[in-house]
Amino acid sequence: MISPGKGFSRVTVHRFTDGDLINQKDAVAVEEPLEIRLEYTVAGVLQRLPISITMRTPGEDFELAIGFLYAEGIIKNREDIVEISYCQGEELQKYNVVLVKLADGVGFDPKVLARNFYTTSSCGVCGKASLEAIDLKGCDPVSDVDLGVSSNVLRGMPNTLREKQGLFERTGGIHAAGLFNTSGECLLVQEDVGRHNAVDKL
Repeated sequence: MISPGKGFSRVTVHRFTDGDLINQKDAVAVEEPLEIRLEYTVAGVLQRLPISITMRTPGEDFELAIGFLYAEGIIKNREDIVEISYCQGEELQKYNVVLVKLADGVGFDPKVLARNFYTTSSCGVCGKASLEAIDLKGCDPVSDVDLGVSSNVLRGMPNTLREKQGLFERTGGIHAAGLFNTSGECLLVQEDVGRHNAVDKL
């Protein structure tokens, strides 16, 4: 188990170059399971429910859980969450289980999550039970505003994003998502073995 915030591990690799076999250390991206559990109240009765296990790169686990809940339509805003923490008493998986406590009045029906509890890091859609379930229920429609971004800004974004990919620089094997303003300023970058996880972490 990797501590939160460390998304890579150093391992021994064998390189065969020009007829020579060389053993050396190399950094590789880490993938571990994260279980997301909900705590909420129904008719005055406290409930706890595991809703998802996703494969992810350790680090920014709380952000990942919040992004997942938002995309699934379980929460609408930050006020819907009272507390988020790693589960106590889970020593063997201490940093691989997250508990999210929902505020009173947050309407949550477990039946709306018609998906398998296990999802891979490769595709956030793969656990869906039907195409109709793919809609991002938590996201409001984009408002009709006069928003423009120059082509020069768009062309510069990939290079800006690449410069901020610390884990990719170490491992060469991880995805990233970035949040930019219309001027091309990079406000936040998140990295993960799963593209959709990187977006959720934003």
